[in-house]
Amino acid sequence: MVQGTHPAAARPGVTPAALAAAPKPAPATSGARDPKGRAFAAPLTSGGASVPVEDVTGAESVVRSLEEVGVDTIFGIPGGAVLPLYDPLMDSAKLRHILVRHEQGGGHAASGYAHATGRVGVTVATSGPGATNLVTPLADANIDSIPLVAITGQVGASAIGTDAFQEADIVGITMPVTKHSYLVTDPAEIPRVIAEAFHVASTGRPGPVLVDIAKSALVASSTFSWPQELQLPGYHPVTKPHSKQIREAARLLATARRPVLYVGGGTVRANASPELRALVDLSGAPVVTTLMARGALPDSHPQNLGMPGMHGTVPAVAALQKADLVVSLGARFDDRVTGKLSTFAPHATIVHADIDPAEIGKNRAVDVPIVGDLKEVLADLAPELRAAHEAKGLPDLAAWWHQIDDWRETYPSATPSRRTATCRRTGSSSGSASWPARRRSSRAASVSTRCGLRSSSATSTRARGSTPAGSGPWATPSRPRWAPRSACPTATSGRSTATAASR
Repeated sequence: MVQGTHPAAARPGVTPAALAAAPKPAPATSGARDPKGRAFAAPLTSGGASVPVEDVTGAESVVRSLEEVGVDTIFGIPGGAVLPLYDPLMDSAKLRHILVRHEQGGGHAASGYAHATGRVGVTVATSGPGATNLVTPLADANIDSIPLVAITGQVGASAIGTDAFQEADIVGITMPVTKHSYLVTDPAEIPRVIAEAFHVASTGRPGPVLVDIAKSALVASSTFSWPQELQLPGYHPVTKPHSKQIREAARLLATARRPVLYVGGGTVRANASPELRALVDLSGAPVVTTLMARGALPDSHPQNLGMPGMHGTVPAVAALQKADLVVSLGARFDDRVTGKLSTFAPHATIVHADIDPAEIGKNRAVDVPIVGDLKEVLADLAPELRAAHEAKGLPDLAAWWHQIDDWRETYPSATPSRRTATCRRTGSSSGSASWPARRRSSRAASVSTRCGLRSSSATSTRARGSTPAGSGPWATPSRPRWAPRSACPTATSGRSTATAASR
């Protein structure tokens, strides 16, 4: 028996505007890939798993299934209900298990792994208190759209519902903070459930999926049969944007006099940094990047104004407030960015592109909703904008950049040394020989005040797997016609360096 929440019901409150913007969804596939081209989930007809294997325990089925979907790293801690899983796990030559000291740490480590690599993070915990310790990392992964699969042990099927030792209804507990949840009591269902869990976690808007497996299912024997296809009625994430909405967004961007590109973490999740940079160079518009989007556009780029909101820069905040057009790309108008919604960007027309239709119009009314994968949205938007430029001419943004220049000169953002950056709140120094790795890990799995302050004082040059700063067309010392006069990158030893004002 398998019980679970329906994926399509995981995000209630889809607005009429979002539904109108969504084209007919395409059938779900399992071909999602990370920035390096590795599959999130292996093809469902891969390897020798298409041939059923008899007399396999449920625990062995879990390990075989994880190998099939391409997992190489697991973060976990053993416990009674999940202990049968560890014997075949230790025998696996493909899976590396990292022993943590607390389940919450394992969940956050898996989230950090997923955030840094683009692959699905995997964590393992036992029943009861072990499973409940995963609630915080699951909620964190849900709000930050991080693909995560949490495998938890559960008491035997016959003991479920009897308040047995270390029994907890972890499916019910985590239902509000997961994209999908499963309770597995039949070992024959394990391959299908694992395949579905990785597909759901990594497609559409990424998020956490819980797989709760009864101990009796882990020790029982069954036939391992890898599914040839997945049947998920109602779960068909929209990836292709509506062409009419794309044309309207391009028209607005081509005619605006004070545009701002408001870039969120969805751009990183979609591996759309190259497409974003192409649009930025083409549009000439200033860019603000949220905490989750740091690195999607290098801080050294002359059009990057830095982070918006309460931990952001004055130019970024002021540009949003004075804009006549805000193009939101994979952002959700978070309160740390907007403050009081009624006073946020009061004179701006809003274009909002997101793969999750429930996010569009949820916090801020939207004039042009676009539902689709950000990589495809940006890839479609660039040629439409180029066509609009050819038809209407290039927009005159000189006055807009003059105003932004004044803000940058009046309120400069100090760029600390890479080796001595210090969090203003805690006073802790992050300088070390492994500064890039430490900076990345410090921001990987949580969004807190300390993290916001640390991020605002650090320089980001790349998102995961994307092109580093200085290797794109903007790395040349020449200043584009729209570039601020004080923020051009300087060529030094083949790499670009940011001035103090170009955060």
